[in-house]
Formats: sequence, C-alpha cells, structure tokens
Amino acid sequence: MTKTNLLSDQVNDKPAGFLVFFGTFVDTPKLGELRIREKTSVGVFDGIIKFINTNSLDPIKDCLSYDTSLSPEDVTVVEVTEKDTTQIDGFYFPGFVDTHNHVSQYPNVGIFGNSTLLDWLEKYTFPIEAALANENLAKEVYNKVISKTLSHGTTTVAYYNTIDLESTKLLAQVSSLLGQRVFVGKVCMDANGPAYYIEDTKTSFESTVKAVKYIRETLSDSLVNPIVTPRFAPSCSRELMQQLSKLVGEEDLHVQTHLSENKKEIQWVQDLFPECANYTDVYDKYGLLTEKTILAHCVHLTEAEARVVKQRRCGISHCPISNSSLTSGECRVRWLLDQGINVGLGTDVSAGHSCSILATGRHAFTVSRHLAMKEADRVKLSVSECLFLATMGGAQVLRMDDTLGTFEVGKQFDAQLIKTDVPGSNVDMFSWQLQGTNQMQEQKRDVYKNPPLLTKEDIIAKWFFNGDDRNTIKVWVSGRLVHQT
Repeated sequence: MTKTNLLSDQVNDKPAGFLVFFGTFVDTPKLGELRIREKTSVGVFDGIIKFINTNSLDPIKDCLSYDTSLSPEDVTVVEVTEKDTTQIDGFYFPGFVDTHNHVSQYPNVGIFGNSTLLDWLEKYTFPIEAALANENLAKEVYNKVISKTLSHGTTTVAYYNTIDLESTKLLAQVSSLLGQRVFVGKVCMDANGPAYYIEDTKTSFESTVKAVKYIRETLSDSLVNPIVTPRFAPSCSRELMQQLSKLVGEEDLHVQTHLSENKKEIQWVQDLFPECANYTDVYDKYGLLTEKTILAHCVHLTEAEARVVKQRRCGISHCPISNSSLTSGECRVRWLLDQGINVGLGTDVSAGHSCSILATGRHAFTVSRHLAMKEADRVKLSVSECLFLATMGGAQVLRMDDTLGTFEVGKQFDAQLIKTDVPGSNVDMFSWQLQGTNQMQEQKRDVYKNPPLLTKEDIIAKWFFNGDDRNTIKVWVSGRLVHQT
C-alpha cells in the first residue's frame, strides 16, 4: 500500500494501480442541491469511479472489500487531512466544465476599448486569430491557456480555434499532451470576413473534415474530441451550413456556434437571411440544431426561439462576463432553466476577461441579481445553482452528464482538490468562526456573546466568492494528475 497526503505523484504520470481518494466530497447532483459527503472513500481504477463509501473508517479495507483480488500493495491512498472533523479544511469538487472558450483570442484578454460585439471582432478578434497561423505563436498561446484553465480546476473545455487547419491540429496535440478533456473546433468562416481572414466554402468544409479525421484517427486520444464550429450565421454561407449539417449527422459530431448575443447582430442576421423567421431559425433551417449543439450567449431569445431550442434539445452556454464586458445584455438563465433547457457556463475568452469558471460563476450570480431588480426575486441564482451550472450543467450541455459533473459510481474521476487555508489565500476565515466541538458548545451556552459560527455551506460559499487558483491544489482528469501547486 502507498499512502499519500495530498498526493505527490508527478503531474501527467499515468495512474498506477488502484487509487482510493479519502476525505470530504462536495458536488451538486441536482440544480439547487449541494451534497457534502465527509469521511468518504472513492475508489478509482482506469480513470473510472468504482465505489463510493461514506462514513469510511479505513479506505484500504474499502478497496479490498470491493475487489478481493487486490492486496494492500496494489492500492494508493490519496488522503486529505483535515484539522478538525467538524469543519471543511479541504474537499474534492468535480472538475469545472467550460462550454465556450476562444483559446486563440487569449492574448487579447482585458482589451476591449469601447467596443461592442461587431466592431470588437473587426478591431481585435480577427487580427489575433489570423496571427495564430504562425505555429510558434500558436503553441505558446495554447500551452498558456490549457495550463491556466487546468490551474483553475477546469477539466473539460469546448475550444474555438481559428480557420487554420494546422493550428487546429496543434491545439489538439497540446491538449492531449497536457491531459485536458477537450472539444477542439476549427472555425468555419466563408462569408463576411476581412480579406485577410476568410475561407472559400470548399476549403472551409474540407479542412473541417480533415480536422475531424486527424483528431479521431491520427491523434486518437479519448480525451480529445472534434467539434464542428461555424463561427456564427453571418460568417457562414447557406451552402457551408448545409454541408456541415450533413457531416454532423454522418459522423455524430458536436456543434458549437453563437446565437442571439447582440441586438445589432440579430438585425444583421435577419437582413442576411430574410427567408428565416429569426436567428434560431437560420440554424434550424440549415440543419445545425441537434442535441449535441452548444449555443453560446442566447441573451435575446424570443419565446418562439426558446421553444425550438428546447425541441431540438440544444444546450446553452451562459457567458456572463463577456455579455457584460461587451454590453451585449443579461441572459435570463432562470427563464431558460424553467423551460427545461440545459445551461452551462462559458468563460468566452477573450471577451470574457478570465479563464476561471469560478469567476464566471460569480458573475452569473451577480447578473441574476441585476435581473431580479427588474423582474422578480425568483430569477436569482443561488451559490449551489451557479456551482451546478459550472459542473453538472456544463456536462448536460455537452451531453456527457452520464460520465461527468458529479461523483458517482461509473463516472470519470475528473476532480479538483480545494484547500481553503493555503498561504496567501483570499478565503479568509477566523479560528473562532469554525465549528470545533468546544466552540459549538460555547455558542449554545451564550449566543449573544459569541460570534456566529460558519456552517459547511458557508465555507463553500466563501470559496465560491473569494477563491481562485491558489486554492486549487490538485486537478485530475480521468484519474490522471494534470495539475498540482
């Protein structure tokens, strides 16, 4: 038996033998439900959760009971040691899912000028994406973004790249090397682009086919998936969308695109596609709305459009930071959820100024409060609901909720280890706030003389609002350690 405290394995080493993780596990199996399981052992083999035992007394015995052919030497214990069993000092949380990230735009993070969507694309976005046809520049950017997202606990990302085939292959390679679970999309753009950054229809389609073939057959990494990526309706001809739709059906591929982000964009789409009833109808008419379609933004959807999104079982990526930064609007997330539409979170780098899904979740929380000031209290999102969107909600959008998003037997072990008391942490808690046995007894004796104690839910909320990558100590993807501080 090997026993480790917070795990000392080398990053990116393949997990050896049977792993059992021991400590407190927190997840959100349902919208609004925060599940906290303490003194729990989770057995993992070949990246898959094999058993979960709550109120565990001995994680090694749990393993040997699960599989009697194992000996103690076959098992590695990964243990979080807590200062006090009545408080949460460290806990495991599912890996975050980023459903919308423009990896190629990362060098522009924090650069907006006074732009809104369409002029921002022209001034900032298209030039930086075109520049990443340079392999050296692209490799530097991809390594930075993937390493940074992993450091923030993001284990699964849907990436938009550029129109360049070779740089898209490179993104897939770097993702595989660093061990992140990804969807890699070569952007398709055969209309309404600048002369220096546009494709003809034939090239756009054929290079997409080549990207899919390369990722699936040549790279052949189960963590790296292709995704068809028409940038948005104004940048794609009818012919291209129809060809991509056929490819999606034949190869059972995911799709990602933008929808109803900005009011000027919506009017532009109506002018370009007068035969369609609305923006959503463009994608529906040309075959791009499937149960594996991720629609980013959806800020200004009409009732009729929402019904089509629900009928086609598409998922929506809520990108609150970019929607605010580009003054696009405030997405009505509660309204979407009430209709049974799956919603996850997207950083939307670089219109979103952070690679952190935790920061994105905080902004989603705040945007819902802004909406509540105009509508009703019920549109507010709670901490647990935002954490759901960050994990299980994102998994639902990707149609991977049977394998990701929570800690359940049979699911992939995609996880992050959170410690609230690391040096320099922005999560400040005082010893007299924490629920040690003596403090709890004293609190009951005289509640008026003693400061309020923090519940476990309070501690998780403090992490949600104040935490950052300093608190993310370890990250695993499919049982493989891919980041450690």
